[in-house]
Amino acid sequence: MVGLKEELLKSIWHAFTALDLDRSGKVLSHNLCTVLNVPHDPVALEEHFRDDDEGPVSNQGYMPYLNKFILEKVQGNFDKVEFNRMCWTLCAKKNLSKSPLLISDEDAFKVWVIFNFLSEDKYPLIIVPEEIEYFLKKITEAMGAGWQQEQFDHYKIALNASREGLSAWELIDLIGSGQFSKGMDKQTVSMAISEVFNELILDVLKQGYMLKKGHKRKNWMERWFVLKPTIISYYVSEDLKDKRGDIILDGNCCVEALPDKDGKKCLFLIKCLDKTFEISASDKKKKQEWIQAIQTTVNLLRAGSPPPHKEARQKRKELRQKLLAEQEELERQMKELQAANENKQKELETVRKQLEAAAARAAEEEKKRLQTQVELQDRFSLELEREKMVRQKMEEQVAQKSSELEQYLQRVQELEEMYKQLQEALEDEKQARQDEETVRKLQARLLEEETAKRAELEKWHLQQQQTIQMTEAEKQELENQRIMKEQALQVAMQQLKQLELERKEALEQYEEVKKKLEMAAINTKSWKDKVAHHEGLIRLIEPGSKNPHLITNWGPAAFTEAELEERQRSWKGKKATSE
Repeated sequence: MVGLKEELLKSIWHAFTALDLDRSGKVLSHNLCTVLNVPHDPVALEEHFRDDDEGPVSNQGYMPYLNKFILEKVQGNFDKVEFNRMCWTLCAKKNLSKSPLLISDEDAFKVWVIFNFLSEDKYPLIIVPEEIEYFLKKITEAMGAGWQQEQFDHYKIALNASREGLSAWELIDLIGSGQFSKGMDKQTVSMAISEVFNELILDVLKQGYMLKKGHKRKNWMERWFVLKPTIISYYVSEDLKDKRGDIILDGNCCVEALPDKDGKKCLFLIKCLDKTFEISASDKKKKQEWIQAIQTTVNLLRAGSPPPHKEARQKRKELRQKLLAEQEELERQMKELQAANENKQKELETVRKQLEAAAARAAEEEKKRLQTQVELQDRFSLELEREKMVRQKMEEQVAQKSSELEQYLQRVQELEEMYKQLQEALEDEKQARQDEETVRKLQARLLEEETAKRAELEKWHLQQQQTIQMTEAEKQELENQRIMKEQALQVAMQQLKQLELERKEALEQYEEVKKKLEMAAINTKSWKDKVAHHEGLIRLIEPGSKNPHLITNWGPAAFTEAELEERQRSWKGKKATSE
């Protein structure tokens, strides 16, 4: 209950400092009793807030009333989110930055609640750089981005140079500025804040969709499971509106993997004292993650340990306290060393004074010694000066002779160089004459070659002119031939067109003759039929048969053999009739 009281006090502190308790203390107290499910005590409330020197602004203050009549009666059966939202409503309007943020008011509220969870247990509340780094890392991990350690180190150095940490509103400004979420859209940052809020504040260790087998109908239904330190709740969907049941966890629970059956894969079993739950994950990885998360939760319940994030927060606080104690111990040792050093400095000062006195005596003796030494140096200096003057005169004479010798040697060297230059000039002149003669001969030969080349070029030019003239004549002749051929082609085209017209006329005539022949064939057939009914007085001349020729009084091949037989039968019939 002590830890719960500290958590409540942080949120209440924000509301407490944002309100004018002389006028709004009753409203705050009434709201706290409502959201914390604490029975209202109107008598104590009016007694505490009466208008005299014993009111909340007196020496007694507001904290005794808060502890005695509200916090000591809290049982833990209240909605933490609703409690924090009430405190946020009272303090946000006054303290929240007016500048536009990259996060919504709901995300700012969640950051404020997380700040209360991670802040130090001293007032005014601040969050130290280590906890800021932990929070930013969690958000970055939830966004799936890479952590920029170097960027945070620069920010941490600048922060440590000015203060110990950030207030809740400065932390909201930091997250809302997008300094550590560049490249991420607003929705991604919001989802990351919600995920961290669920883990740190709502104690959600894991959540996700899985299939659960019913106890009565034995059918499989998809549910949204939420794992917390002592319970697994399952809902119809992730909006958490329609809760379907709970799985109460304790140290006697266990979780086991099951083989695939009934067409379901990735199965595992949660065994409790009164019930057993069969669950199917979406894949093997999710199955292993859920089994490990549930088993870790059960192990923590057996050991009586808090949830991992609370245990980690406690360890970080203990580590900071340990480092602070070590730093204080180091400061104490430094003070002791400084005191010892001051004592040593005093002893050294005494020794220094003694040394200064001894040095003064030694300086007096040294002064006398130096005076004697100066007198000796003056005497030696006079003798050295005389010797120096003599040596300087001798050096001047030697230098003069050396200068004369150098001038003589330089003159000799100049004459030798002039002689060499004259010889080189003569050699150059000889070579130049030889080169001039060679060039003259070369020029004469080149002139002769140029004359020959020019004559040859003139000859080629004449040949080229003749060739061009011949080519022009041939070209003119070919052009004339081309024109004649074009004319002949035009004449042939005209003749072809005339023939085409004649062919069309012939075809038309042929069609007319064909029609006439068809009409004649029709008429001939009708006459042939008439003649066939008579006895052959008139016989159309037709091509003969390929069969052997028959001769009658009508002429050779006048009848075919079949026709003759037909006529014979006809004659015999007529003859028999007449008899």
